Amino acid sequence: MSNIFREFLQKVGGGSHTSENLTRIEAATATKMMLLGEATPAQIGAFLIAHRIKRPTGEELAGMLDAYDELGPKLQPIASERPAIALGIPYDGRTRTAPISPVTALLLAAVGQPVIMHGGDRLPTKYGLPLIDIWQGLGVDWTTLPLAKTQKVFEQTGIGFIYLPQHFPLTTSIWEYRDQLGKRPPLATMELIWCPYAGDAHVIAGFVHPPTEGMFKIALGLRGVKKFTLVKGLEGSCDLPRDRTAIISLSSSVASQEVERLHLVPRDYGFTTKNVPLGTTEELVADIKEVLAGKPGELMQTALWNGGFYLWRSGICPDMPEGLAKAEELLTNGVVEAKLQELCQSVN
Repeated sequence: MSNIFREFLQKVGGGSHTSENLTRIEAATATKMMLLGEATPAQIGAFLIAHRIKRPTGEELAGMLDAYDELGPKLQPIASERPAIALGIPYDGRTRTAPISPVTALLLAAVGQPVIMHGGDRLPTKYGLPLIDIWQGLGVDWTTLPLAKTQKVFEQTGIGFIYLPQHFPLTTSIWEYRDQLGKRPPLATMELIWCPYAGDAHVIAGFVHPPTEGMFKIALGLRGVKKFTLVKGLEGSCDLPRDRTAIISLSSSVASQEVERLHLVPRDYGFTTKNVPLGTTEELVADIKEVLAGKPGELMQTALWNGGFYLWRSGICPDMPEGLAKAEELLTNGVVEAKLQELCQSVN
């Protein structure tokens, strides 16, 4: 048993009247002790559920990120005119709506915007469709690549994927606790704004609940992240919804810490208010291939909606209308499909 960790547990597990928040250093230390197995299983399980009940603070999330930075992998900086985008998407996947982020990543990389994704296999608590399965369906298997090979692929294609079972195996035990507890602990919130990149980055993360957005802003500010985009997206992802107004927070500039609130209404740009439901993995992969072939359809509309926004947000296009036009051009003239073929060749 760790007496140090017991003190952390006593602080977060004191109940509604006596619980205390951890400092940034304490949160970092507690996270490292869990990852390294220095706390006992009983202590770790109790801490994870107690911390969820207490609710994390932005300072605690910053400390957890400090621990991930110290123990976890990083892709090294590549030559690029723009900061690499780190897409933070829930590791436990999607169960209701069709993901479009792999297409978004390919589209951005096709015009010189580097993108980094991260995640694992089917994981608790949702056990939804993970990104890794979609990529495999498209012919890109990230699961066997050592970090050095992933770095080469990233340098060659502008797309990188940190696959946790291969690149950050210390997290494996935490997933077992999450399965047994049946609830997503604050670590699952922190992962969305984790940036496994050693260079200049633009952190893009999805969120569901408004308090999470506030915690993200505090944590990113403490970590010195100057460029970020927070999206109230589909199932907590970075995918913009079509069935409602997209609520987005944007860091306004490098020189200030002001945050701009953006509301994007799909019908204002000619899109129907309808999300594409998630079918089987095979059906989704087939639909994505249709999109890459430039064929019209509901998933193409989702690809354009998201592609247009991220082309604008990346600074590639000056506004949303031009971003949407550019996304359509890239998807219909085969440029994005060619990027997928380049990625397949680089990985294999």
